[in-house]
Amino acid sequence: VEMSGGSAGNTMAGLASLGARGAFIGKVCDDQLGRVFAHDLKAMGVDFSTAMSAQGSEPTGRCLILVTPDAERTMNTYLGAATGLTADDIDEAQITSAQVTYMEGYLWDRDGAKEAFLKATGVAHTAGRKVSLSLSDSFCVGRWRDEFLDLAENQVDILFANEEEITSLYQVDNFDDALQQVRGHCEIAALTRSDKGAVIVSGDEVHIIDAVPVARVVDSTGAGDLFASGFLHGVTNGFDLAGAGRLGAISAAEIISHFGARPETVLSKLIAG
Repeated sequence: VEMSGGSAGNTMAGLASLGARGAFIGKVCDDQLGRVFAHDLKAMGVDFSTAMSAQGSEPTGRCLILVTPDAERTMNTYLGAATGLTADDIDEAQITSAQVTYMEGYLWDRDGAKEAFLKATGVAHTAGRKVSLSLSDSFCVGRWRDEFLDLAENQVDILFANEEEITSLYQVDNFDDALQQVRGHCEIAALTRSDKGAVIVSGDEVHIIDAVPVARVVDSTGAGDLFASGFLHGVTNGFDLAGAGRLGAISAAEIISHFGARPETVLSKLIAG
């Protein structure tokens, strides 16, 4: 199966499927895969106007994902042009007009991308908007723990992480210890736990979100990306935290029922049902 992907791209595709208006800022090359990626996002209604890298530079990133019968996946990723994102690519008008700016931790490895993150964060907060971050991967957390801790405490309003990532961030052995630490570091933390559902914490407020059952789990790729789609859609449409978490669970359940990390069913119809 070949399809467009990318963590934040998947989240924006999910938001579009939910009926949200959104824009994606990210780097692809002006090559075949880059043009396909751009077409697919725009076809879903996502505004994608970041300038492409010129042909002859690093090609568009791609990921070969091997999925075993238990739905677990091994990802072999070449980031390619995605690592070329810089502060010059940040559209300040888009950031200012967005209720939430969502960023993925995968890109924190490059200095240019870090500068882009921090510029976007500054623009968003100056405009009175929210900033959200996905920790993305426990290996990213291991490489940049101190910087991610600083982001969580001082820059990020809504933090997304799975159980492995959040325990790595705080270097603790169990989820409950990590939960107690993160609750004082950012306004909202949305912590996913695979088939155990998710926990949403905000200060003294804690919500346990049950996983939505599916007939057969086919591919776990993108479950966290789509949980973020549903949760952010809820938060930006006036849902309480429990309701937003439920939308996240519904969106994640759809994505794990088939191969690939882009919705096959229109998510707005699922949540309406």
